[in-house]
Amino acid sequence: MIGNRFTNYIPPQISEGSFEQLLKIFMQLVTITSGDVSEALNWMNEVDRQYNLTDDDYGMGDFIEDLKERGYIKENEDNNAFMLTAKSEMSIRRQSLEEIFGKLKKSAKGNHRTPFSGHGDELTSDRREYNFGDTLDQIDMTDSIKNAQINHGIDDFKLTEKDLEIEEKDFKALTSTVLMIDISHSMVLYGEDRITPAKKVAMALSELITTKYPKDTLDVIAFGNDAWPIQIKDLPYLEVGPYHTNTVAGLELAEDILRRRKTNNKQIFMITDGKPTCLKLGAKFYKNSFGLDRKIINKTLDQAAKCRRQNIAVTTFMIARDPYLQQFVREFTKINNGRAYYSNLTGLGDFLFEDYIRNRRKRVR
Repeated sequence: MIGNRFTNYIPPQISEGSFEQLLKIFMQLVTITSGDVSEALNWMNEVDRQYNLTDDDYGMGDFIEDLKERGYIKENEDNNAFMLTAKSEMSIRRQSLEEIFGKLKKSAKGNHRTPFSGHGDELTSDRREYNFGDTLDQIDMTDSIKNAQINHGIDDFKLTEKDLEIEEKDFKALTSTVLMIDISHSMVLYGEDRITPAKKVAMALSELITTKYPKDTLDVIAFGNDAWPIQIKDLPYLEVGPYHTNTVAGLELAEDILRRRKTNNKQIFMITDGKPTCLKLGAKFYKNSFGLDRKIINKTLDQAAKCRRQNIAVTTFMIARDPYLQQFVREFTKINNGRAYYSNLTGLGDFLFEDYIRNRRKRVR
């Protein structure tokens, strides 16, 4: 054996597939800049000057022209500024899905299994006799004909109800999910960008549901001083504002959305890094950013109990490890009978996906 040979590392030149490689970087940057195409391209030019992303054959100007020609960006007619297209918004969601849930395999049907048998698409190894109310698609015709031959013989062949054999299938639960994203100012404080991972998780989950579980529903809520629903296509543009954290308003809006859903399984995923610091009382806001204000906390815990009475589980993804905040989340979770994760930014997607799958396997009666 010759063994290993070591040479000087020569970084690969971006020539073949250069557009696709630059596109991945662009999609990451445009997510961080909340959809600001010009700022993302400025950053790319700066990175190109420092690390030579392009070469003489394919430059940043070529990349920008390709973005326009391939329908990823377009010019605003009012100010001639670049803006994202629907194609880019979909590409960002897909890239987020690959980045966070990259190990998933696509399913042809798009529903999760549960521990219960019933009408569904996934066959099990269980067989049973026909019961009144079973549908034709549940009948295993091959085994049923075989039973008829055994029971009646080939000369007097007939197919009776007792010959029919039913294939058990996994019951498929439908789930309605509301994802709450905290956009208070603390999501970008202390030199840590927490809003970008939260947006990526939301985009990955939305792409997962729409492609793999299309019968499920996902609604997204942004909450700061107040709460409001946002469209999935608007997720890349979500920005942190000079807001406090009105958790009560987010939960109330989530409950109102889920109340109108006709599914049995209903859940709320809440991504936050801070304590509730705000309430809306009539037309005014009651705020206290210095500590766990008992007036605000009690209202928040009341909402946790209300969600529990409505069979809505709240899973809190806490991007903070302060002991006094964790104590509040534990109390909130105990009252709601939900779950809580104290996640870092990189593990957020794994926790959220695992809990989504786990919750879909149960059937609320």
